[in-house]
Amino acid sequence: MTPSLGIASLPTSSSVGSALRNLRILTKALRYHALPRTAPVPAVPHYTGPLMTRDSADTLRRAHDKGAADWQGSLDLGRSQDTVTLDAEGFGFRDQHYPWPGKLKDRTLYYWDGEEFAPISRYSGSLIKLVPTEWGAPTFEIDGIKMLPTSKLSPFEDARRKVELVAPAGKVILDTCGGLGYFAACALDAGVGQIRSFEKNADVMWLRTLNPWSPDPDAAATGGRLHFSHGDVSQQIEQIASGSVDAILHDPPRFGIAGELYSQVFYDHLARVIRKGGRLFHYTGAPNKLTSGRDVPREVEKRLGKAGFKAELALDGVLAVKR
Repeated sequence: MTPSLGIASLPTSSSVGSALRNLRILTKALRYHALPRTAPVPAVPHYTGPLMTRDSADTLRRAHDKGAADWQGSLDLGRSQDTVTLDAEGFGFRDQHYPWPGKLKDRTLYYWDGEEFAPISRYSGSLIKLVPTEWGAPTFEIDGIKMLPTSKLSPFEDARRKVELVAPAGKVILDTCGGLGYFAACALDAGVGQIRSFEKNADVMWLRTLNPWSPDPDAAATGGRLHFSHGDVSQQIEQIASGSVDAILHDPPRFGIAGELYSQVFYDHLARVIRKGGRLFHYTGAPNKLTSGRDVPREVEKRLGKAGFKAELALDGVLAVKR
């Protein structure tokens, strides 16, 4: 009989691999829980009724006038196809009947508010408006200023190109300025581990509940990975632990509207919270240097370099890697 040497059996290669995987999962979880616990957005069901434009209303009426009993197409900005029943009083959509809308305006989306088709816009010091595009996914405007690029491709696909630059799969990501949530939606599609998103403007948050292209934090498909908070990221970032995120998506409003989000102080915080080697994409757009007198992308590149990033111009912004 072979004598016992009193030495615990060595772990197998499979058990070592399992332990390492568990350690990586725990590390990700600890990074995520290092993010500030601001009040999450209360659960608000996303709107599932019809979204109308002047063109879609005219299309339905023409079909009815030609004697059609139903029409097939999309009344949710291209997210799905439905059979819409038509009659003299209005139309049926997803087991509910709606009256024919009154006169509708161009470049305006309308939703059923329970009494009538109302424009998706609000005024609280600034006019916030959801605006249809030829691509399906809408943009939005603040006081008539378009907040997302739409001239060459869908704002959703534009967001996807930028999100790909930070390789989101499995990562903990900070989304500084949530907007309509297109960065978050594309990160979710790409397999992000966790994404924490902030939005300062309550009216923009309201637009998200009416936009079928905006991700719903409470949807089963999201899997609890999107945590969306009402807050000013220029203040909330002070509560985020150092080295607690793997990547950052920074899509601030124009410099003239939110200069604090282009400041050296804020960039120093971004450098503090992201781990070494982590990627940051900073949208800047392409402001006219002749009219503004400034080269904003180059200024951003220089300030990020000072904060501890290796930065270069990419797409319509700056891509940076933490040194």
